[in-house]
Amino acid sequence: MPLGNLYLLTQTQKHNMKKLLALALSVIAAGVVLADSSYPDISLADLKKAIAEKKVALIDVNGSDSYKEGHIPGAVDYETQAGKLADVLPKDKGALVVAYCGGPACNAYKAGASKAAALGYTNVKHFTAGISGWKSAGEATEAAK
Repeated sequence: MPLGNLYLLTQTQKHNMKKLLALALSVIAAGVVLADSSYPDISLADLKKAIAEKKVALIDVNGSDSYKEGHIPGAVDYETQAGKLADVLPKDKGALVVAYCGGPACNAYKAGASKAAALGYTNVKHFTAGISGWKSAGEATEAAK
């Protein structure tokens, strides 16, 4: 129907169109919110540089068993530290905080990243390659003490 003929719609049709438009706008808005809630990725090279310069706090969200077997050196075990994450992260809320999990298909990192953001950290990133990418790049891991 051409837009010029909208005045010919019944009240029910107009009401239904308004509902459909509202639904479409809600879906678009939800997509924007979801896109904004993601965390930027950090490359292997940039992560290694930040670790070498001691300018990153790492959150391993793979679970304690995986953490004990081997994690990126300096990372904290989210499973055991989630309740006291504020105590183990830097006091500077602008500090780089990087969360990671198993690899590119894993979304568990979001728990650690979201917790850090909720605590007020403004520079939270995601190491998408995760522990599998770290290991396959030939990087050393650290076993839990």
